[in-house]
Amino acid sequence: MTTATPSAGLNSRQVHDLVISVLEDMKAVDISIIDVKGKNSLTDEMVIASGTSSRHLSALADDLVKKAKQAGVPPLGVEGKNGSDWVLVDLNDVIVHLMLPRARLFYNLEKLWSASEAQRNEG
Repeated sequence: MTTATPSAGLNSRQVHDLVISVLEDMKAVDISIIDVKGKNSLTDEMVIASGTSSRHLSALADDLVKKAKQAGVPPLGVEGKNGSDWVLVDLNDVIVHLMLPRARLFYNLEKLWSASEAQRNEG
């Protein structure tokens, strides 16, 4: 994975800081950061945060997309907006999962991605 987003010259840490700042400003709940370098070829880091409603998730995603574009980091994609219980914003080096608490509990991405390779291949 690259450590710089070509369009803006922002490194992974700067993209990370932007994401966390936006989520904190917009009152996202239970922000979790998972380093996935070497565990997949898509991204270096996943950020998972909860919203209080579908509208809150949509507002979080909208603000994140707006501020990322302003910083020169246009998202590669946004999935699941408008009434969804899970919105994904792909910022290349950082993939952001915005979820309602029930979806977050059901999918349990933190456990999935923090498990070792051997644990993921078991059972």
